[in-house]
Amino acid sequence: MNNISLDKLFLKTAFSCMACDGHIDEREVSLIKTLHHQKKTFGEIDINKELEKLLLEINSDGRKFLRSYFNDLAASELSESEELKLVEVAIDTIKADDKVEYSEIKFFKVIKSKLKISDETILKYHPDFEEYLEQDIISQNYLDKLQSDYFETHKMIVFDSLPNVVINSDDSKKGT
Repeated sequence: MNNISLDKLFLKTAFSCMACDGHIDEREVSLIKTLHHQKKTFGEIDINKELEKLLLEINSDGRKFLRSYFNDLAASELSESEELKLVEVAIDTIKADDKVEYSEIKFFKVIKSKLKISDETILKYHPDFEEYLEQDIISQNYLDKLQSDYFETHKMIVFDSLPNVVINSDDSKKGT
């Protein structure tokens, strides 16, 4: 683990997921406070003070804040159970306001890309998280990379000739 504690990484995850759609809903804040008070998800911290600190940081420079979060996440060395808990915190926070924006799903996919946990493991415990794990919209960039990878990894074979297939004209009329 780098210089951020596990508890603070979970809180920064929840906060980032709450703010990533450009709107902080009271139900999201309520969920975070409930996770803290009832489950101690964020350890022994002053939740109000920490949330205010995070709010000041994101308001100062939102892009820098989110990049810092992704760097913290990438540098962390979490166990599979810690990664599963982080995924749960992220998705529960995204779902808390009862509306899931595409930007939130994209944001989660970036989070997921920083983790080692498999989709299968997540789905084993949370089959309802499937929409967060689906392949993203296929872009031209993605298709270009797919094509490039195909040509780099597949050797083209020289075929002798096509098999000699005879179609009887009477047989072809039977199918119509």
